[in-house]
Amino acid sequence: MTGATSGTGAGADPASWTGPLWHAAVAGDEYAAADVALDAVRAGLDAETLLLEVVAPVQERVGREWAANRIGVAQEHTATAVNERVIGALAHHPDLRARPTGHAGHAVVACIDGEWHGMPARLLAEVLRLRGWKVDYLGAHVPTPHLVAHLHRGGPDVVALSSSVATRLPAAHTAITACQATGTPVLVGGAAFGSDGRYARRLGADAWAPDARAAAALLATDPPPAPRPARQAIDDLPHLADQEYTHVTRSAALLVRAVMTGLPARLPAMAGYTDQQLRHTAEDVAHIVEFLGTALYLDDPGLFDVFLTWTAGILTARGVPARGLLPGLELLADQLGDFPRAHTLLTGAHRALDRSLGRSPVTADLPGGRA
Repeated sequence: MTGATSGTGAGADPASWTGPLWHAAVAGDEYAAADVALDAVRAGLDAETLLLEVVAPVQERVGREWAANRIGVAQEHTATAVNERVIGALAHHPDLRARPTGHAGHAVVACIDGEWHGMPARLLAEVLRLRGWKVDYLGAHVPTPHLVAHLHRGGPDVVALSSSVATRLPAAHTAITACQATGTPVLVGGAAFGSDGRYARRLGADAWAPDARAAAALLATDPPPAPRPARQAIDDLPHLADQEYTHVTRSAALLVRAVMTGLPARLPAMAGYTDQQLRHTAEDVAHIVEFLGTALYLDDPGLFDVFLTWTAGILTARGVPARGLLPGLELLADQLGDFPRAHTLLTGAHRALDRSLGRSPVTADLPGGRA
């Protein structure tokens, strides 16, 4: 077997394989993609390097190309599916197959409830297998009760939880606490936890790693300690006592409806929206409310500001004037005037977005008013 720690062979430059894999993935050609991966193996690339320095960068490019509106949702899903098939082909290749001995430990790897981006967790599972771990890979969107039941049955040494989208962080907090209550230490990773792991610490995870290689190295050299006694969310995040997060999340549908009712008066162009454009607009408003709730949960205005800046970029790439975000924020602030933290988050985000977009009059469509 080509081990995870073996060096790459002569001429086996990972960068030389990302282009061919990218073209095969976006073309939806899983056979060509598998050929690229197996040719890289024959050229001397070891399995771990192939996964983390070829497949992973290609998958990251898929996300960037979608954000820039250079590929559509269907092509994004197709490319992701091809990359998953490549990982499967490598996992079962007779020269690369990692038959877990369990000598390194037993890990459960899963995505947070509601998190459908399973690739980072899958990559970690494969790297751990290559390094001798027995791995139970549970996949994307694992409900916390089922995860806990699995921990009770399997008794792993550690559970690794992945989340890419910040709105899953409240669910991540629940999962972390529930897993720790079984006596299992929790390692977390993924973009949702911040590039520096700040939300991992805030939510009480036992360890954090920025990527699969770092996670495997951490578990080999400095495994997470036994978890602290389980505590309620209110102990870790005392600001939740004001119930603003609860109000916003429970009232989300009403808030979206109120914004959609008030928008036409501020954006006359909505009178000409198609049903599809109206549906996109409602979806965008719902995302804003969801991220507002997450920022309230973490008491982190920066998270909300970063989301809105990212959203503005997504809209601009699709030809939708991003200043249309501002009236939606204003209407939400009107609805939440009795909730100081929510109102402060909204008005602060409005000012930040207004500054970043310039101060021309707000005449554009609300985000989502796209064809």
